[in-house]
Amino acid sequence: MGFPSKLKDLNLYGDGESWKGEVAECTIPKLVLKMEDWRGGGMIGPVPIDQGLDKLEFEFKAGGLLLSPLQQFGAPAADAAQLRFAGAYQNDHSGVENYAEVVARGRYSEVDFGTQKVGDDTETTYKMACAYYKLVLDNTVILEIDLLAGIFVVFGVDRYAERRQALGA
Repeated sequence: MGFPSKLKDLNLYGDGESWKGEVAECTIPKLVLKMEDWRGGGMIGPVPIDQGLDKLEFEFKAGGLLLSPLQQFGAPAADAAQLRFAGAYQNDHSGVENYAEVVARGRYSEVDFGTQKVGDDTETTYKMACAYYKLVLDNTVILEIDLLAGIFVVFGVDRYAERRQALGA
């Protein structure tokens, strides 16, 4: 019988600083391949052509203001800041707990202070444009993407190794 593992708790770290109790929600980067339809002579329909990866964005919401992302806002380097998401997932059928980790490096591209109203809950949303992404499940690297270095590893297979070699990188 299948039963899903669900997120039971999380923590987010910014450049090693724990934001435990301050961050309640994270949207880890969505993985999207840029695809362009191609239909050549003799083909009866278009076939999507892989044009590389689309942008990676990490977004999270804090209960108030976090100063370090504000200090790093506008940083000149594409990989100036690091975020590390740690999530504990549990299967309520088997009781088995799994560990997920996402490491991302990039720079903050957006800070939304939201609505500020006395007596209401306040929330600040931070968005990071990522140059690096790594997904680890139970200490096994599942994906590693380094946009600057041209690295794209999926379950241990380096999908761009031959391309980098052809370019002399």
